[in-house]
Amino acid sequence: MRAFVLAVLMGALLSGCRRQEPRPQEGASPAPQATSPSAPGAVLFISADTRGYLGPCGCSENMRGGIGRAAFQVQEARKGGQPVLYVDGGNSLFGETHLKPDQVPQEERKAKALADALRTMGLAVRATGELDDTRGADFRRSLGLPEVASGGVKLLDAGARKVAVVAAANAEALVQASQQARAQGADFVVGLLDQPLEAAQAAAALPGLAANLVVATHSAGEFSAEENRLVRSDVPVVAVQSKGRSLLRVDLTYAPAKGPFVLQRSQGDVDREVAALEQRITLLDKEINLPGVDPKLKGLKQGKRDELAARKQGLLTAPPAPATDVNGFALRFLPLESNLASAKDTQALVTAYDKDVGQLNLAWAKEHGQDCPLPAKGQAGFVGSAACADCHAEATTVWQGSKHHHAWETLEAVGKQHHLNCIGCHVTGWQQPGGVCRLDKVAGREDVGCESCHGPGSKHVEAPSPETLVGKPGQAVCVTCHNPENSPHFDFATYLPRILGPGHGRPEKSGQAGEPPAK
Repeated sequence: MRAFVLAVLMGALLSGCRRQEPRPQEGASPAPQATSPSAPGAVLFISADTRGYLGPCGCSENMRGGIGRAAFQVQEARKGGQPVLYVDGGNSLFGETHLKPDQVPQEERKAKALADALRTMGLAVRATGELDDTRGADFRRSLGLPEVASGGVKLLDAGARKVAVVAAANAEALVQASQQARAQGADFVVGLLDQPLEAAQAAAALPGLAANLVVATHSAGEFSAEENRLVRSDVPVVAVQSKGRSLLRVDLTYAPAKGPFVLQRSQGDVDREVAALEQRITLLDKEINLPGVDPKLKGLKQGKRDELAARKQGLLTAPPAPATDVNGFALRFLPLESNLASAKDTQALVTAYDKDVGQLNLAWAKEHGQDCPLPAKGQAGFVGSAACADCHAEATTVWQGSKHHHAWETLEAVGKQHHLNCIGCHVTGWQQPGGVCRLDKVAGREDVGCESCHGPGSKHVEAPSPETLVGKPGQAVCVTCHNPENSPHFDFATYLPRILGPGHGRPEKSGQAGEPPAK
């Protein structure tokens, strides 16, 4: 009895001396979630074709995307008790295959920020594509992310089932890798194909393909993946909206016994309701982004838009009805709308990037920057908007009341005036002969000035005449900046009257700037 009491006392003393576990470092990868191997299913999140985007530029309101919003979706799902796997399809680290020397500091810093963000999301595995190797395979590997090689297989635990992620650069390799995954015991196989949607559709129809789902991870061009796409077939094929604007969510539901997975088609009503909400949200976005819209009306429309977006998000994240006698999977796209929350740890990485990259770019410009070449003989050069004011006082007044005149201020307000991704559409004559090619020599060329639309003005200053400038610039000039990425709600016919006024495309009698033109 005495020995028993002594043993109990000794155990209590030792337990009181145990070292307290240290807290995880801020920004470190999240600890593995506590899930039950008997969970009735699992959740997969898949991103692809991010093209070096940490978030939208912010030039328009209600823009989708942002790695912080994506991370929040993954982190919230992990609170549900089911296994959650996050997979990246590749072509995510860079937006171009070749960089100019002045782009290198910014783009490498951004790739590192993206890699850190993927870690905060608990990345399970990722494939790679040509847009990941812009700075070479050694740089990509130095980021330390878990990868599956092209033609390879990665087997992942998903509770009571095994999920395999296979990567391939062509259809034949995809078929072979999917068969290897089955041989290794995979219950559900995701094929990541480094090809556009059309090529992925052809691959999904090949005999011998053992995948349950094929994801096209590389869009054909910069603006060719503006929408999420799902092709329903024996093996469904998806393409996720590029530039990090959406995630694909795959909900797996397990039957008591193992067996083939079947695509759940009972989501039709939900899909239709989501599509209807999307249409209403799109209409509101166009109205909210109209130049000159009344602030009170804009606020009301924004409130309605947020309400619709919240309702849509609720539909997209609600778990599907569990399968009772078959193993099932449901596919849903999660658009990362502007009203969604961002994960604080991931968003902190983006904030740090925004701060660092401006300093990096400015330092590079001061040390290595070169002035733009002079215009070719006989060609006009840029003179700045101030040179236009003396002869075009009325037009200058109209311009000063427009958003074009405040384009530089909008960058300064968010600290992005030295970001190479942004500056080209917020100064006049960027990277053009006789224009401005150095971040440290922007003075006098700030804003979207007269010459942004009407062309270089030196010859017009020397000999004023309609022939020495572009009198009425067309839509082609506007969409160089008002493109689907920066200005997704742009409509030339609607926007044009908002920048016209007396002395600037409209007779004085027709009223003030912002009013419809006289008929």
